[in-house]
Amino acid sequence: MGVDVVGLGLNATDVAIELRHYPAFNSKVEYTSAGWQAGGQVATALVVCQRLGLRTKYIGRVGSDDFGAFQYEDLRREKIDLTDVRVVPDCPNQRAYILIDQASGERTILWHRDARLTIRPEELRREMIAGARLVHVDGHDTAAAAAVARWAREDGIPVTADVDNLYPGREELLAATGYLISSASFPAAYTGQEDLFRALEEIHRRHPAMKLVAATLGADGVLALANDNFLYQPAYDVRCRDTTGAGDVFHGAFIYALLEGWAMERALDFSNAMAGLNCTAIGARGGIATRAEAERLMASGRRRAPRWRELPRRARAGAGA
Repeated sequence: MGVDVVGLGLNATDVAIELRHYPAFNSKVEYTSAGWQAGGQVATALVVCQRLGLRTKYIGRVGSDDFGAFQYEDLRREKIDLTDVRVVPDCPNQRAYILIDQASGERTILWHRDARLTIRPEELRREMIAGARLVHVDGHDTAAAAAVARWAREDGIPVTADVDNLYPGREELLAATGYLISSASFPAAYTGQEDLFRALEEIHRRHPAMKLVAATLGADGVLALANDNFLYQPAYDVRCRDTTGAGDVFHGAFIYALLEGWAMERALDFSNAMAGLNCTAIGARGGIATRAEAERLMASGRRRAPRWRELPRRARAGAGA
């Protein structure tokens, strides 16, 4: 039996550290909790898809240390296909130390990834994505992500991309991407346009084959350009404990909604709900909700008023905006 979603990109093992307040420079602060958590952009998105009922496969690299074993076991337990995951000998897994401010739930991430974990295009085979209904990538191993995205596009498989920085070789990746959902800072950095609306338009002008160009905005929700219309969906007002992984969960939920054939407004709203609920627990995957839980929040939850007042004024806003 084939898979619904093939993902290529990052995994990471996080050490989540809760602090009563963010430390000042050259200070000593007592932490209130610390623990290992599995995370990473593509790996977490696939876990969301798997829990929502899709069949998923991960193409990636894990280290041979305890952090790598922790990540691999978590993905195996989620029943993700790990056929094309390679354990790199004598290499530490990507890890992050995440400082979480208990007052706000916002976090600061200190991370390191060994160069030996890089996935190279020559290590890939086209058969790795055969039969998939969708391919999801991030921008870190850009050449490999671009190769997989190009094969998918040639085979008529939709490609979603999670891009947060100006990686070398990004043009080839973006050219093969059908649905780009970036970080809030990427559109301006990529286009030079500080106005987010103009920046999204410029990305679409450069890559007209994209069906969706969007940016997640944290507490301000998501702004998207699709079918020449701007769509805005506000974030949900939840009791935030940790924002780690919210964007990754958003991507996984969006992939699910896309494969379910939902209207774009509903897909974005559902993704906001899933991302918000994940923020109520510690860890990138700590609060992954069920579809029913997300839909209950969509039906009765309170949506946040955006700090950027022009968002609902200049875009077609979702219910409650």
